[in-house]
Amino acid sequence: MAVPNFAFEIAHRDGGSMARCGVLCTPHGKVHTPNFVFCGTKGAMKSISTLDLAATEAEIILANTYHLMLQPGADIVALNGGLHKMMRWNGPMLTDSGGFQIFSLGHGGVANEIKGRRNFSSHCNKTLLKITEDGAIFRSYVDGAKHMLTPEMSMQVQKKLGADLILAFDECTPFHVSRDYTANSMERSHRWELRSLAEFGKFADGTQALYGIVHGGIYEDLRRESANFVAGNDFFGQAIGGSLGETREQMHEIVAMACGFVDRSRPTHLLGIGGIADIWNGVKYGIDTFDCVHPTRLARHGGALCAPFSNAGKEFMNINNAAFRCDTAPIDDSCDCYCCKNFSRSYIHHLFRARETLGGQLLTVHNARFMVRLMATIRQSIENGTFLGACEAWALR
Repeated sequence: MAVPNFAFEIAHRDGGSMARCGVLCTPHGKVHTPNFVFCGTKGAMKSISTLDLAATEAEIILANTYHLMLQPGADIVALNGGLHKMMRWNGPMLTDSGGFQIFSLGHGGVANEIKGRRNFSSHCNKTLLKITEDGAIFRSYVDGAKHMLTPEMSMQVQKKLGADLILAFDECTPFHVSRDYTANSMERSHRWELRSLAEFGKFADGTQALYGIVHGGIYEDLRRESANFVAGNDFFGQAIGGSLGETREQMHEIVAMACGFVDRSRPTHLLGIGGIADIWNGVKYGIDTFDCVHPTRLARHGGALCAPFSNAGKEFMNINNAAFRCDTAPIDDSCDCYCCKNFSRSYIHHLFRARETLGGQLLTVHNARFMVRLMATIRQSIENGTFLGACEAWALR
């Protein structure tokens, strides 16, 4: 779908896979794809300012409709001039529809299961009250007040938030539900997506572009049907959502399967996935953008991202480990971030042992820069025809 002020152009395609690199143009600038979307869930990046994030050369961030509609409220964000002005972020921005949070929090810890991680707790607070054809009724985690979110309301809230790229309202199903439930949920999500599209059309003015969401869980026929539904409607882009299986291996299979059905001319986003091997795998099958809290959450707990081939196949080092107490090397001597250029592993180890928040802030800078450099490496490998070899090295398990 053509949208004023938006475009997606594919510049290079890998000869041995579905990987491609290109440029996603928005009113707030360009995103060079494949790329990573950093999560500023509640209108703030965790342990890093937007100024410092921009210094890492990050190009795009996201914020969360569900959280911001509850606190401070979409009207307050609009009063502050929208998310870009309020957060002091001048680049492209994405907001999700709120559906994932409602259903993941509402099912009680099932967010992990949706993404194939089954160590969820049955004791989590369940805030989802009822799913109707109109929308979802839930209680606020902030004050317990009852709310209803419909496709129309999701579009209205996202309009007030003002992100460039916005998502249609959908239901996110976990792994454990039946095929019949997955099919019924998918069909309801399709109806909600059509309502989202209709509402979006009422205020479409070239400042925002809408993505449809491909569902179908682990079932090939449902993924095909959902991809055809999104491709057959006037969405600018498409996101792959819902359950991605029980294991990491199954997740990779489902991403590959879903990517085989989507409209290849549109930008394709993979929701909530950000592991290094997972990104290489997704790019191999045509994913253009990813989002995940992983880099910033990992940093706050002492995890420094690194190339698996330089760390015995592991995607991060735990700076809390005693082995780093006397290690005067930087986190990564090939990294040009502020953390690596100025501080040692020993010092950052000390900060975490001393419970100084600076430790998490420094590792957040490193992890953000690492992700930026990783995506640049991926793009370069596609451009110079070395993608599959680089994928094999980086996705080492």
